Amino acid sequence: MSAFQQPDPRDRPARLTVGVVGAGRVGPALAASLQLAGHRPVAVSGVSDASRRRAAQMLPDVPLMTPAEVLRHADLVLLTVPDDTLPGLVQGLAETGAVRPGQLLVHTSGRYGAKVLDPATRAGALPLALHPAMTFTGTPVDVQRLAGCSFGVTAPDQLRLAAEALVIEMGGEPEWIAEENRPLYHAALALGANHLVTLVAQSMELLRAAGVEAPDRMLGPLLGAALDNALRSGDAALTGPVARGDAGTVAAHVAELRRHAPQTVAGYLAMARATADRALAHGLLKPELAEDLLGVLAGRADGAPGTSGTHGTHGTEGDAG
Repeated sequence: MSAFQQPDPRDRPARLTVGVVGAGRVGPALAASLQLAGHRPVAVSGVSDASRRRAAQMLPDVPLMTPAEVLRHADLVLLTVPDDTLPGLVQGLAETGAVRPGQLLVHTSGRYGAKVLDPATRAGALPLALHPAMTFTGTPVDVQRLAGCSFGVTAPDQLRLAAEALVIEMGGEPEWIAEENRPLYHAALALGANHLVTLVAQSMELLRAAGVEAPDRMLGPLLGAALDNALRSGDAALTGPVARGDAGTVAAHVAELRRHAPQTVAGYLAMARATADRALAHGLLKPELAEDLLGVLAGRADGAPGTSGTHGTHGTEGDAG
């Protein structure tokens, strides 16, 4: 292969040698998934003891190498490093001549599209951004969870089919994301998934403080139903005291949280305000009930509701969630 001629990706062999730069939770799982599809992992880089153990578990018998050596051995290289590390890594690999023309270079950052790979693209690499919209544990169960997982895909038009084919081989569902929309796409996922973990963890802590012995068992069916309803119905699935306008109940919540878990008050108030806004906009929260509620959320009278309504009795026909 000439070093000055970039090959047509359609002329590549059907099975590829695969390398991983960054043996965190994501890279080894994707490489193992590609292995199941018939590709061959040949090299992995990892610095910490944890990453080396993870590589040994997920990719047994695949040798550990430096990042430059990984690129030298692999047709397809997965760059699975933290977002803030990625630009510098790509720049360094390109400047040191580690990138080979015709090499498929894939990063898994949700924040970036294909342009972050521009230094490597100028050296002849074929740039792909494939972000799995899933949380990873760093264990073999991740490979199974990739089945049906959506991937945010960004690549040059001529590589779109190749990018989507790789996602499908890993069992995923490709979802095309325009380059300029990558930051918004990633913010949306972080808002839903990362913050959900924080909310659930806080909820479990509060239930334990209230004497519940198995908060996970209590929350499982409730949160599962709430998630399913939200995915099916959007804002129409809103329920609970904020959506009903139960200002007295919300004031009691705030008072209890200030007493037992003051670190959760700011988050509770912020989410309650957002919920109230959405409930109002969609006609679920009656305007005449919103004034006292918004007063509570604004901290009026130390969290006590105003005097224009009959607090704690609004919407009793709704559920008690």
